[in-house]
Amino acid sequence: MKKTPDFDAAAGFLTARARVLDRRMFQRLFGGGGAGPVRDAVAAYRNDDGGFGYGLEPDLRTAASQPAATEMALRIMDQCDAWDDRLAGDALDWLLAVAPAGGGAPFVLPSAAGDPHAPWWQPAPEPAASLVQTGQVAGLLYARGSSHPWLAPATQVMWAGIETLDQPGAYEIFGVLAFLEQVPDRARAAAAFERVGALLRASGLVSIDPGAAGEAYTPLDFAPLPGSLARPLFDPEVIEAHLDRLAAGQLDDGGWMFGWPSWSPAAEADWRGFLTVDALRVLRANGRA
Repeated sequence: MKKTPDFDAAAGFLTARARVLDRRMFQRLFGGGGAGPVRDAVAAYRNDDGGFGYGLEPDLRTAASQPAATEMALRIMDQCDAWDDRLAGDALDWLLAVAPAGGGAPFVLPSAAGDPHAPWWQPAPEPAASLVQTGQVAGLLYARGSSHPWLAPATQVMWAGIETLDQPGAYEIFGVLAFLEQVPDRARAAAAFERVGALLRASGLVSIDPGAAGEAYTPLDFAPLPGSLARPLFDPEVIEAHLDRLAAGQLDDGGWMFGWPSWSPAAEADWRGFLTVDALRVLRANGRA
């Protein structure tokens, strides 16, 4: 029998431990909740410059606007069908204002350095464009049919980065796949994916064994949905085994836990709420809920 999640236990976990944002997302995705409360919860993390901060990306606790928090704001509004053109437009205006000379979005800005942050968020003095943030935002904008001025140079950043991709990390692959999923030039995207897919298979980044312990990236990290671009890279039996693992990852308190190092009690609590909603979203999309 296929493993399925306990939605009542998850709801109890979110009520007891999660942010308002994650509770609103849960209500929107699984309880018939409205789009407005999700939009308002996202807007609470907005700065006057149009970007997002205040720990929306839980590992960056700074109040200052950051590309990662801004990408997460856009992603949440998209996934919850709570898109707000004004919030998105202001966020993109901010991304355009802080873009590196060639376009795109930096991984992290120096403003993160003065506030608590996870040790892997290390800002450079002169941040370059990141395939991670640039690809994820560009993919969202193409899916939404945007023509914002930030998008064209960001697209050139992505094509150039994909052409020279050699030994990518997992998060770079996430950004590249998000971009290739949605970019309108489908012939070029298909050719690029042939190369990227081969790199992913050869990289050792994906843990095919659902029983692997520790910080491991699974096929569902790269291909969470049945229609994901990277889904054909993995046998259906492998996907089903990892869906079983994801469903079985629900803890006794009703929530899910992440596999990377926990450096802050606040960040851990925030991530657990967000990832609990996301686990349920992925399981439902794959017929497990």
